[in-house]
Amino acid sequence: MGSRGMSMVVSMSRASRIKLKIQSALEASVLEVEDVSYQHAGHAAMKDKANDETHFNVKIVSNKFEGQSLVKRHRMVYDLLADELQSGLHALSIVAKTPKEANINSG
Repeated sequence: MGSRGMSMVVSMSRASRIKLKIQSALEASVLEVEDVSYQHAGHAAMKDKANDETHFNVKIVSNKFEGQSLVKRHRMVYDLLADELQSGLHALSIVAKTPKEANINSG
């Protein structure tokens, strides 16, 4: 990615960066990223207004989770978002399923 492409990534919202990183690595068939930072307005991590995208709920359905334990699936997501976690992402709630699991639970 050239310097122009990199500056576009930096100027994106954290939610957009999370979506981009997860989608490109996990080829998700379902990807929902919900910013719930507003629910934590009084929380210590929310004191800095420059850093207001801190809490997210993420739902991912991906074939890449096939044969992986829940812990391994979460580790895959945390590894993808390591830069975000080091730059202000405070909390991440993850639902990680295979397409087969998502279909079983939706019926």
